[in-house]
Amino acid sequence: MTKVAMIVWNEFVNDARVLKEAQTLATSNYDVKVFALHTPGKTLQNEVIQEKLSVRRIARSPLWRWRKPTYNAHAREPVQKKVPEQVDVSILRLIARTWTHLGLLVNIISFRPDVIHAHDVNTLPTAWLAKLLTGAKLVYDAHEISTSREGYAQFKKTVALVEKYLIPRAAAVITTTDTRAKYLARLYKVSRPLTLQNRPRFVESVKSRILHEQLGLAEEWPIVLYQGGIQSGRGLEKLVRCAKQFEPCYVVLIGGGRLTQKLFDIRESLELQSVVHFIPTVALSELPRYTAAADIAVQPIENTCFNHFSTDSNKLFEYIIAGVPSIATNFPEIRKVINEHQVGVLIPDNDDAALVEAVNKLLGDRNLRTSLSKNAKLAAKALSWESQENLLIGLYQNILSNRQDKVA
Repeated sequence: MTKVAMIVWNEFVNDARVLKEAQTLATSNYDVKVFALHTPGKTLQNEVIQEKLSVRRIARSPLWRWRKPTYNAHAREPVQKKVPEQVDVSILRLIARTWTHLGLLVNIISFRPDVIHAHDVNTLPTAWLAKLLTGAKLVYDAHEISTSREGYAQFKKTVALVEKYLIPRAAAVITTTDTRAKYLARLYKVSRPLTLQNRPRFVESVKSRILHEQLGLAEEWPIVLYQGGIQSGRGLEKLVRCAKQFEPCYVVLIGGGRLTQKLFDIRESLELQSVVHFIPTVALSELPRYTAAADIAVQPIENTCFNHFSTDSNKLFEYIIAGVPSIATNFPEIRKVINEHQVGVLIPDNDDAALVEAVNKLLGDRNLRTSLSKNAKLAAKALSWESQENLLIGLYQNILSNRQDKVA
């Protein structure tokens, strides 16, 4: 049986894309093991997800806690963890990361895989070293454009060097949109990567009142929903700020991230505590029920980097499969989906007035909401993970049938 080692730089707890890819391969008779990070007291070191799919989590270095600042729930500024005097924190971080990467490397080699599937650039060097030592095929799965991404500015040159050297040495490259695939092909002068969109699995959408009930919402107002990371560049400050001008509705944000406290502050300064509500990250298996309880879903992402400009994002497909009309920024990949399937309204980037107008238009026009919702439900199966997973299987069959691997 063909062995596949997937490597991720997270705890593999809520990583929907990696889980779907691993499940697809396992169901197709590949022996898949995901190598992830272990946090004692939070994750299991070894876990079986399903037949032929397991997880091996690697314990971090004792120094890992100094890898980045923490955030106090009542403070706006990051709080740096206390470290011994005269110790360079950057050196501690480097040691901690190296320790963990070595642990991942040793465990992958012990697994003796036929394919090593690296998810994002921070796992690519380790995956490549494992490829050299095992003779396995290397697949690089670029979830993001890390040379132009929120929070990656200081790593841009390093990322570019890593990708420039290692992408041509991979047996196959995968990314998430056609725009990103074209960009990577031009930038690194390689064959165009396979596009696997961040689509969720298909589930029948069932309208419910779970959001009203869980949040104790008194009025039968429509719900305007955002779900995903509470991070900068997503247009969330604008969303909370504009809620003051929306027709009667509730605004609900599901997810977590560093921007949460700032959004609380905006809500309080505008006295919107009864209108704007927050729900922490919801388990992937439960999320569709929450999504389907909304009346309108928003994705007001901002053009702060090429990574944002080139996205379509998993939340857009989650909204569609839940049968919820979308309001989203008019970027190429988002526009392509919304216009082709007539499932929402497009707005300009970073335009408060346009967001208010679009939300109020849908709030005031139940017939339009119903029409867009019907279109979304009609498009749901065509835009689900199941409709494209054959592309992943085809890629694996192709690289495994070609025994003339690229030279290291």
